[in-house]
This record gives sequence, structure tokens and C-alpha cells, in this order.
Amino acid sequence: MNSELIEQLKVQLGANGLPYSLPIHPNLVHLTLGLFIIGIFFDIVGVFFPLEKWVFKFLAIPVERANFFDVGWYNMLASAIITFFTVGAGFYEIMLAEAPLDVKSAWGMQAMETMLWHGVGGVLLLALIVGMTVWRGFQRFLWRKHEDRQVQMSYLFVGVAIMAVMYVHGTLGAQLAAEFGVHNTADQLLRVGRDLNAMLK
Repeated sequence: MNSELIEQLKVQLGANGLPYSLPIHPNLVHLTLGLFIIGIFFDIVGVFFPLEKWVFKFLAIPVERANFFDVGWYNMLASAIITFFTVGAGFYEIMLAEAPLDVKSAWGMQAMETMLWHGVGGVLLLALIVGMTVWRGFQRFLWRKHEDRQVQMSYLFVGVAIMAVMYVHGTLGAQLAAEFGVHNTADQLLRVGRDLNAMLK
């Protein structure tokens, strides 16, 4: 892209390096994470429902096993849909990132390396979440639709493994904001010598 066009765009950017006041990607990330984790968690509760049934009965909570699987399915589906927007916003915001070249993260990586791994990881997680949603759909509507236990144990194990990948991937994103100051308003203002306390008065 023409460097003059990029410079024209920079005039319209705020203190955080974006054309809007709050980064979109981190907010969508937490929605993706929440929906995925809740989906897997409710499927786990559904699988072990016969062992927990007395707890719900003791607490006088009227619930059926199928309800947990419904929550698991709809959360997984919503996670797959929102993750497309999460990754899209992430790539848009990463293109506008200006990170310091002389800083290394706690993992010993520089900003560009961290951004590349975070971007590749985001696409990988998108593929994994969509794959899990398709797998979950086959279990719900074809393979196990007449069974009490709607999900396979292997599905739950893979879901927990993906949560571990999400943790590592999220740490890279946190390093971009905290250690490199990417789209971090306070960090960017401090770099240019602005007094944050004076701005709050």
C-alpha cells in the first residue's frame, strides 16, 4: 500500500492508534472465550448429570439433562459465529499497530514475532472452533440424537485441550497490550510524554 495513504489514515487515529476510542478485538475475544468455555462446561455437566442429579434435586432446581446439552450447543454455535468477527477485527487492528522495536516480551519475543504468532494462532483457533461446532452439530442432529448423552467423551477432551491453547494464545495478546503497548491508550500517551493525571482533571 502507498505509504502516503497510510500517513493520511494516521491523522484520523486516536491516542490508541485506532480510528475509534476502544479496541474492538479484545472485547470480542472475551465473548468468544466465554461462549466456548460455557459451551464445553455445560456439555460436561450434561455428561455427568446422573452423578449430579441429587444436587439439583436437593437445591430444588428443576432441570433436565437435555437442557445442559441445549446450552452447550447454542453457546458453541454462537462462539463459532462471533469468532469470525473477532479474527477480522484482530487483523484490522494489527495492521494499524505500532509497537516498539527495542522491547522483548516475557517470552523473549519481539513485537513483530508476537503479532505473527498471535495472528496465526487466531486463524488456527477459528478453524478449531468451527471444527468443534461442526462436530457438535453432527453429534446433536445425526450420530447421537436419540441418546441421553448427546456428546462423546473425546469431544470434551478436545474442548478442554483447545481451552489450553486459548490460554497460551491469549497470553500472547495480553503481552501485545501490556508489554508492547499495542492499542493501549495510556501506554501510547505516556510514550509521547503526556501527563495522564492532568488529563483526568
